[in-house]
Amino acid sequence: MSNMNVDSDNTIDEGLYSRQLYVLGHEAMQKMSVAHVLIIGLKGLGVEIAKNVILAGVKSVTLYDPEAAQLHDLSTQFYLTTEDIGKPRAQVSQPRLAELNQYVPVHVLEGDLTEEVLKNYKVVVATELTLSKQLEVSDLCHANNIHFISTEVRGLFGRVFNDFGKQFEVIDTTGEEPLQGMIAAITNDAEGVVTCLDETRHGLEDGDHVTFTEIQGMTALNGCAPREVKVLGPYTFSIGDTSGLEAYTRGGLFQQVKMPKKIDFQSFRASLSKPTYVDSDFAKFDRPLQLHVGFQALHAFVEANGRYPRPRNDEDADKVLALTKDLVKTLAEPIDISDKLIKELAYQSAGEIAPMVAVNGGLVAQEVLKAVSGKFNPIFQYMYFDALEALPVNSTLSEALCAPIGSRYDGQIAVFGREFQEKIANTREFLVGAGAIGCEMLKNWALMGLGSGPNGKIIITDMDTIEKSNLNRQFLFRPADVGKLKSECAAAAVSKMNPDFANNIETYQERVGPETENLYNDDFFEALSGVTNALDNVEARKYMDRRCVYFRKPLLESGTLGTKGNTQVVLPYLTESYSSSQDPPEKAIPICTLKNFPNAIEHTIQWARDLFEGYFKQPADNVNMYLTQPNFVESVQKQGGSQKETIESVYNFLVAEKPLSFEDCVAWARNKFEEVYSNNIRQLLFNFPKDSVTNSGTPFWSGPKRAPEPLVFDDKNATHMDFVVYGANLHAFNYGLTGTTDVDAIRKILANVVVPEFQPKSGVKIQVQENENVESSNDDDALDDVINKLPAPNTLAGLQLMPAEFEKDDDSNFHIDFITAASNLRASNYGIAAADRHKTKFIAGKIIPAIATTTAMVTGLVCLELYKVIDGKDDIEQYKNGFVNLALPFFGFSEPIAMPTMEYNDKKFSLWDRFDIETDITLQEFMDFFEKEHELEVTMVSSGVSMLYSFFYPKKKAQERLAMPISKLVESVSKKPIPPHVKAVIVEICANDKEGEDVEVPYVRVKIRN
Repeated sequence: MSNMNVDSDNTIDEGLYSRQLYVLGHEAMQKMSVAHVLIIGLKGLGVEIAKNVILAGVKSVTLYDPEAAQLHDLSTQFYLTTEDIGKPRAQVSQPRLAELNQYVPVHVLEGDLTEEVLKNYKVVVATELTLSKQLEVSDLCHANNIHFISTEVRGLFGRVFNDFGKQFEVIDTTGEEPLQGMIAAITNDAEGVVTCLDETRHGLEDGDHVTFTEIQGMTALNGCAPREVKVLGPYTFSIGDTSGLEAYTRGGLFQQVKMPKKIDFQSFRASLSKPTYVDSDFAKFDRPLQLHVGFQALHAFVEANGRYPRPRNDEDADKVLALTKDLVKTLAEPIDISDKLIKELAYQSAGEIAPMVAVNGGLVAQEVLKAVSGKFNPIFQYMYFDALEALPVNSTLSEALCAPIGSRYDGQIAVFGREFQEKIANTREFLVGAGAIGCEMLKNWALMGLGSGPNGKIIITDMDTIEKSNLNRQFLFRPADVGKLKSECAAAAVSKMNPDFANNIETYQERVGPETENLYNDDFFEALSGVTNALDNVEARKYMDRRCVYFRKPLLESGTLGTKGNTQVVLPYLTESYSSSQDPPEKAIPICTLKNFPNAIEHTIQWARDLFEGYFKQPADNVNMYLTQPNFVESVQKQGGSQKETIESVYNFLVAEKPLSFEDCVAWARNKFEEVYSNNIRQLLFNFPKDSVTNSGTPFWSGPKRAPEPLVFDDKNATHMDFVVYGANLHAFNYGLTGTTDVDAIRKILANVVVPEFQPKSGVKIQVQENENVESSNDDDALDDVINKLPAPNTLAGLQLMPAEFEKDDDSNFHIDFITAASNLRASNYGIAAADRHKTKFIAGKIIPAIATTTAMVTGLVCLELYKVIDGKDDIEQYKNGFVNLALPFFGFSEPIAMPTMEYNDKKFSLWDRFDIETDITLQEFMDFFEKEHELEVTMVSSGVSMLYSFFYPKKKAQERLAMPISKLVESVSKKPIPPHVKAVIVEICANDKEGEDVEVPYVRVKIRN
């Protein structure tokens, strides 16, 4: 697919949208690309929604907000500056929003919101209108089948309402990949039962629909209309009447079919008396209906008074409460009202805080995309969300302290007060990562004023540079920033948003890890208030987790995967750490399946990815090491398993297969085609003919084993030619030769290529079972022959090959093109449906699907927890770990898991505890310290991988070590000096308690220098 502007010929720029395409798919994005969206209100929430919708890529976004910008708007509106105060909000926001995506025109609507105007839009989002005006607009939208969304954020409270009209069609309610599986049996019955192969559970649920392919016997099911499933067990399900069909004999696959779902929405006006809603927090099940009337009461107060209630003003709050109680009568069923809850809504309603705007803005933007695409289940119809746990308990909240002071933070001060604002400003936070989550986090922090005070600081590190695919969700970056460092560009962008930040941001480009502990040292960590991770890999997360446990710093952790997001709070002396619990490892594809028995496209893509490494990277690396490392051959000979393969690859690349021209590269690629798609398959079928049976009498080629067919090369077949064209060009790249992608020219070269005849051989061993060892014993003579034929490195002075380092996002390097062709040819061998380049790139590149909406919401949730950390809350029940899935939609919150505790000598301890020894004492003093102070007999002492002491050491060795200071002992045993930046060494001990029993105890930190 050509990378064209969405507007010009309705194709999609996959370079820009690649990560989002894996969330939404091409069909949904095509629908988005013809949808016009109107956003009413350009305060913080409106601009957040607009930003996310523009990044996602709709036909156009129109802004409506003729009101003048005010100073307190800067609390949440990141595209307003102090120079914009007094100017129309929509006008000043438009050019800045337009920069986000070249494919999405951004317009400003002047005049009134008439029916004729509204008819131009597929979706209308109202964020800043009186309730009476919203009802008027929503009635017009409902009558004209325009999808209407009403939303607002007041302090720590948020509200969303959807009306997508009658018979709104959802094409995919979950966004999950359709399930599929292999069949073992199907009964002929009034309720036919399908039994799956017992390798994997089918994963279906009651009400799902399936169809079938490749069934033998009961062939009427192949390609049948979707049949509804009733689950009977993890490997069985029924599909209705099969009694009139032929008997099942063997084989077959089931595929889940996503069935469209129709939803009838009520209008805004009609739904007010009998609302249906999605729970945002199951622990607050009694709040949605109270907030439903509370928000209406708030609107009534505003329409009567021309303003929102004054922060923490009891008189205004009492009026809102009275209005709320009156409005209860309008509900179909009466409810109890919590005075405290409604008064809190009134107290905070004049306030706006960035994290709440981020949460609601991400959520509502996803609802806009659902409205225009039919992809994912919409909120039906209301959702109310609050984060009251974030209110400070260690700072004073009063009318005087929450009153506006003429500051850009007045929206936040209205909720949290001036005392807490000072704490926010004087926080020192370390942000690890400036990618998608990092950009959103920095935007929120800039609006909050985090670290902007005299004692505050924001430190950012990110080693990566900006790529085009980042621009779709890392909204601080622009096309001109591609190739620049993320940390520096992000810091510059948020400094423009909030000039208070300018002198309080420090950027690094060095990755966090053991190798940079001289930079991120004790002084660095001890000066921090806390750490926020914005990382994309588990190893770095675990490392930062260990550092935070060691330095006893709070850690805020989060991650996204498409529409799914999670947040975790790690708190010293309260919670477990990030590393305390782990996800199960990914299920690996068995080697025998990859090599000989693939049955799914995922298997052929992984095989092709391995082939890429084996053709274009590993041999070139081996050649370079042979030419530069004098003992390369000797070191390879000491390795087990593949030493002959490694040495042969060097010989082939330097002698047997070394190309002198591009024509040689074409011949090489053509012969590789013959080898892997014809010869190897013919050998496999020679060993295991199609009619062969196992010892138990069952056909060998059955169940997950698909009998392959060798391919005959055809230069008219595009996929055959793709393999040769891209393979030849990559081989040429290894040698620095100039290639061509001219297919006609390559056909002419192929006409002169001689392909050797192949005859299958007896005695070739092929791995059938995963645990089967088929390695032939190494023929030392044959290996020596290859070594003897290698040219001496000094005769090849100056030669260096260029390995092809796999890069999925460079469409000009042929990497994904080769893997797509190689995988689809292998799929053709085995009768597996081919995958397009897009899907192949996703699997081969291990791409994490991502969308700006989820990122915005997750970072908002993290920042709500940051408020609690800054407040110093010590009640674990006030914190929330979150899991959200915007597709369903689902929101789950739970308190963090408390730190587990252990015990020795009646003393409890947790992962946050340790023994601190403040001087560099001798090992004997170390042993005596534990004996006298803790009644522990130390039996072993280690540091890292070095054993410093053990009770079974010979007396002389033990005596020598007991006299040494810990630092000298560590250096002596490890044979390495302790780096000068290290202030303390970590020591682990094994010890017996006062009863003589072996007990687990905390680690020991021995300070060796100040």
